[in-house]
Amino acid sequence: MHQRLYRYIVAFVAFLFASVFAGGLEVSAADRHDESSEKPLDVKEILFEHLGDGYGWEMPFDHHKRIPLPVIVRSNDGSWHVFSSGRVTGGNDFVDGGVKFRIAKDGEYRNKIVEVDGAGVETRVTDVSITKNVCAIFITMLVIMSLCFWLKSWYRRNGYRVPRRGLGVFEALIEFIYSGVIKSTLKDRADKFAPYLLTVFMFIFVLNIMGLMVVFPGGANVTGNIAVTMVLAVFTFFFTNIFGTKHYWKEILWPDVPLWLKFPIPIMQVIEIFGMFTKPAALTVRLFANMMGGHMIVLVLTLLIFIFASFGPVVVGATSVVSIAFSVFMLLVDVLVSFIQAYVFTMLSTIFIALAQEGGHEDKHERNEDNGGGAKDPAPVSTL
Repeated sequence: MHQRLYRYIVAFVAFLFASVFAGGLEVSAADRHDESSEKPLDVKEILFEHLGDGYGWEMPFDHHKRIPLPVIVRSNDGSWHVFSSGRVTGGNDFVDGGVKFRIAKDGEYRNKIVEVDGAGVETRVTDVSITKNVCAIFITMLVIMSLCFWLKSWYRRNGYRVPRRGLGVFEALIEFIYSGVIKSTLKDRADKFAPYLLTVFMFIFVLNIMGLMVVFPGGANVTGNIAVTMVLAVFTFFFTNIFGTKHYWKEILWPDVPLWLKFPIPIMQVIEIFGMFTKPAALTVRLFANMMGGHMIVLVLTLLIFIFASFGPVVVGATSVVSIAFSVFMLLVDVLVSFIQAYVFTMLSTIFIALAQEGGHEDKHERNEDNGGGAKDPAPVSTL
């Protein structure tokens, strides 16, 4: 079942790449026009171009050329259109089935696919295109699934022998997160939530590492996109509240405080419900801000070379050495930050779920009886 799903995903990605390279020559031809005209360095535009999403994937060391990606849009007349992003890159208009499309250069829909009517008015269309971030997510899924199937086949062939090299590092990473975070916090409920928590950790960690790579398939700032981190936090929110115990909901809807704090004015209930939503908000902003900040620092340090280019060869030489040294240092720090942020997101998600699994006195008494009568209910792990 899992291998069949894996084959379907590989076939789907292969189809995407086949459609991608179909428009590659058109992208190069369209961007040659931009190379012919000298433009002043726009640091802000370069930063947002690298940190944001896009319909094409920049080529390493030559960002005038892009690897096109599939565009899937629904026009205002209800018809669907699929074409390569190379046909609308470089300010070109593309007509498909009598409908004209382009990438808006300015205005409300800047850098988005729009439909152009006969009067030249641009209108937004339903857009489900395979953008750079979406493609990076697909590639990350393939990487994680490949590692998991590789580890599974290793144990099938070699029994309980410990894998080595890269596969050994992957297994050690899983064991570290499961034993050190999930099992130690959730105890007997660890197996119930471990698949989700391990998936979240590996997904964030691999995305972070691939975002630090310059060459394709790296370079996409996926975890620096607040929409992505918000979706991950929403998943944790659902797991926390859907599987929450009766005691958890009782403490939210009717907490153990003096009556005047919860009736007739539900002061504590409002505070508790507000706290339910601050947890995923903290997860969202924490991951987004740290990864966005790391990418931005590296880009600014690299752009210093081009900013000081007009000051002469001596200044450029000195600035280049300092910029490259600090950029390499920041990249090494970002590798550590990539692991830390994935670890922190998983740890906080585990703690939030564990707090929602806490039972009342009856539940604790049942656990003590199951443990032989003398064992005490373990204290929850603190975030500090």
